[in-house]
Amino acid sequence: MAEKGMPQLTLRAVLLAIVLAVVLSAANAYLGLFAGLTVATAIPAAVVSMGVLRLLGGGTILENNIVQTGASAGSSIAAGVIFTIPALVLMGYWPDFDYWWVLGIAGLGGLLGVLFSVPLRRTMIVEEPLPFPEGKAAAEVLKAGENPGPGLKILGLSAVIGGAVKLAAANGLRLIPDSWAVAGYLGGGRGVIGYLGTGLSPALLGVGYIVGLNVGIVVLSGAILSWHIAIPLYHAFFLDSDPALASAIAGAPAEDAAFAIWSSKIRFLGVGAMLVGGVWTLLSLRNSLLAGIRSGFAAARKGAMHGAVIAETDRDLPMKWMLVALVAFVVPLWLLYHAIVGFWVASFAMTLIMIVAGFLFVSVSGYLAGLVGSSNNPVSGITIATILFASVVLLLLLGADGQAQVGGAPLGAVAAIMIGAVVCCAAAVGGDNLQDLKTGYLVGATPWKQQLMLGIGAFSCALIMAPVLNLLQEAYGIGSKTLPAPQANLMASVAKGLFGGELPWTMIAIGGVIGAVVIAIDGWLKKAGKRFRVPVLAAAIGIYLPLELMVPIFLGGLLAHLVQRFHKVRDDDEAGLDRVHRPGVLFSAGLITGEALMGIAIALPIVLTQDAEVLALSIDLGAAAQWVGLVVLFLVGWLLYRTGKRAIAEA
Repeated sequence: MAEKGMPQLTLRAVLLAIVLAVVLSAANAYLGLFAGLTVATAIPAAVVSMGVLRLLGGGTILENNIVQTGASAGSSIAAGVIFTIPALVLMGYWPDFDYWWVLGIAGLGGLLGVLFSVPLRRTMIVEEPLPFPEGKAAAEVLKAGENPGPGLKILGLSAVIGGAVKLAAANGLRLIPDSWAVAGYLGGGRGVIGYLGTGLSPALLGVGYIVGLNVGIVVLSGAILSWHIAIPLYHAFFLDSDPALASAIAGAPAEDAAFAIWSSKIRFLGVGAMLVGGVWTLLSLRNSLLAGIRSGFAAARKGAMHGAVIAETDRDLPMKWMLVALVAFVVPLWLLYHAIVGFWVASFAMTLIMIVAGFLFVSVSGYLAGLVGSSNNPVSGITIATILFASVVLLLLLGADGQAQVGGAPLGAVAAIMIGAVVCCAAAVGGDNLQDLKTGYLVGATPWKQQLMLGIGAFSCALIMAPVLNLLQEAYGIGSKTLPAPQANLMASVAKGLFGGELPWTMIAIGGVIGAVVIAIDGWLKKAGKRFRVPVLAAAIGIYLPLELMVPIFLGGLLAHLVQRFHKVRDDDEAGLDRVHRPGVLFSAGLITGEALMGIAIALPIVLTQDAEVLALSIDLGAAAQWVGLVVLFLVGWLLYRTGKRAIAEA
């Protein structure tokens, strides 16, 4: 626990936090476009901070807390940006990512996320504390920070491993592919499509280890529903009623046919499930959110009356200045939206929608981050709900003008994405902010200093998002098989479909029914007191994404479970789980960061030479390459398991 008067917001802590935030935001941007998921970065940032500040001489627990607070903005801003803004390129509205537009959206959204989370801190962390699992884990890491050396070694080694495997894969040296798959028509001719596959990405193993077995089972189950039930059924019984698709896949290999059916039809089951899940999340949390908002403003009024007696560890940024800043933000947002739609009344309505929806969804995001952690926070479901609500309002405000084409996309769809992008950034930052404030609460930090640091970190990340996205776009193509950008594709499809486009509404409706069934099952499990849960948005992600991405996530979760069993730690022993999983979490974070940064590094020579195979070796392993990749993934998993088995004293 911190001592009174211990330095916190020092210059070196702020500078280190900014550097780590920028690096981790770039890494999470790549990961999110690749796998549709981002992970919290507080723990690896805390370990790096402890090592670096020790080399510089000293380093208090509160300085290290400030560093991890600012650095964790890298995951939140990246999530807010890559889930939404690439939709504007995918729709054809932008040819590339305009620097000032991206900075305006991400910067305003991030800072609003900080503002909106201030009145929620007291109720979610102090008065009616939520678990905030990653916040607790980060606090334990900071408290045990006397010897950060072993943790840094784990991070460094695993980052090298993750980067090396990525360099050897399809976009680098091309020694191994990105995935292993077998497919065929069972029964001959145009029989039932059979497909098995797994991604060969160490980063996905790391993601699975961090999110755990429960989430791993749920996302894999969703993928199995898509790939082993829905695709074969559609191919066998419904393809004849879709002559365009039937003609497109006639004579195609089974794997290509499966992906074509999934891309054009089956993935929209996930859209329907996600829509229902997003609405259900808002409805189920309404009482808790209202109580939290009332408590936050009540605390602010009390602080105004008795500011001198409030302890330093309970002092937020002044509420009156938060309200002044919020009012000040209305003008730039109004101008931002007016530049899109060209109607002052409509753009002002968009601004009000954003303010109201932003505060509501930051509250939802913070509550969910408190329950399941930032890595499992379903920000994409929140964003879809925002885009749907905004689209309905814009249809009323713009009428036929909403379907006018601007840059190849309907005006209303572009406006809805812009609203969703700001709200998504705010929700991601708000949830992450509350996670960090939980850490600070446990180690005796000053809330307002953390809130200020998160604002600095978020804006620093916003400064580099456009260059990173343009680099990835030019090297790999956002929306390609290498970087499928699943959430951004989803946002683009929903927005365009609501403004005169075509969507497979039957599939979306069936997906909605599936989502309702999942919600009912999860409710029954909760009522029965079961520890295993079925979060609807995790299931929807599994349905919506390719099977090969979900398999290594499940395997990573299975490894985490085996480590827990090895150490004989119960599911209800939160402190024990944090302690046992810490070495594996550090190894996983290194795999994710190393692979993501190598993906960005590989993009540089590709862009400079305009040659996608500039790094490729002349060695061709042929059909054996898939099996070599599978062996490499097994070895990485074995190392992850071995690291997780280490006693906590060693890490």
